[in-house]
Amino acid sequence: MGTPQHRHPARKRGRNQVGLVFVAPFGLLFALVYVVPIGYAAYLSSFRQQLIGGSVFAGLDNYRKLVEDPQFWSGVGRVFGFALVQVPVMLLLAIVLALALDSRRLHGSRFTRISIFIPYAVPAVVSTLMWGFLLGVKYGLFGSLNSALGTDLDPFTPSTTLISIGVMVTWAFTGFNMLIFYAVLKAVPHELYEAATLDGASELQVVRRIKLPALRGSLVIAIIFSIIGTFQMFNEPQILPSMVANSGVTTYYTPNLYAYHLAFTGSQQGYAAALALVMAVITIAVAYAVQIRGLRNAFDHEPSS
Repeated sequence: MGTPQHRHPARKRGRNQVGLVFVAPFGLLFALVYVVPIGYAAYLSSFRQQLIGGSVFAGLDNYRKLVEDPQFWSGVGRVFGFALVQVPVMLLLAIVLALALDSRRLHGSRFTRISIFIPYAVPAVVSTLMWGFLLGVKYGLFGSLNSALGTDLDPFTPSTTLISIGVMVTWAFTGFNMLIFYAVLKAVPHELYEAATLDGASELQVVRRIKLPALRGSLVIAIIFSIIGTFQMFNEPQILPSMVANSGVTTYYTPNLYAYHLAFTGSQQGYAAALALVMAVITIAVAYAVQIRGLRNAFDHEPSS
């Protein structure tokens, strides 16, 4: 019979093996849907398609070409500018709606909550078609207004298309973010509100001192998700040109749209794979920077005990 010192390593190995059994399904799924596609994309990015000779090894040439590609950086700059304006507007609106629902002064709060969330359940393609007809000047609301008022308003000119896309995205995702903030507010202990009331705090002071600080962590997550979604923008610029004329949407309007046309229209799968990997790195870097900055601010403003 072994000593306790000899039995302990065997027991520890047994626990480790049980843990690996439980983790293995996730690890296998993670490898199949994440690691393998990224590895295959990296493999494709090292080749270049030619009319004569087919695919040839190009090494890092696709990445060098991408760095000097003005169309790629035009799309990157467009989504960056879009995110800087649309994301704050959407999240501010979501916070205001969450605070209004949490105030318990809004009649029909359940119906309102569901109504605000429903647009998130609408498929992006259907949403784009709906807004395209609604804002279009040929059959939609603006077309009727122009006929009635004798005006010439067009939400889908080259200078206003991105604003119209921002309206679509805000309409679709405000409810999702509102529910995140609302769930966080519902988790705030009621003792804090009772203590604030006993101290004579006004409703505005409760919002500033209790509710808004409680939203800091969820706000960081919402910003990260919104930035990732913005960098992946594809459906709206892909569908709108078939519905409206002179929208200003080009094949490189966003990086995702550019990669799509490179791969499926231009037969440049290697270059499209390099673009996708570079955009993934940019997205990860921006999301990481937002996370670090957001968490640092949250800790800096954390009330001392």
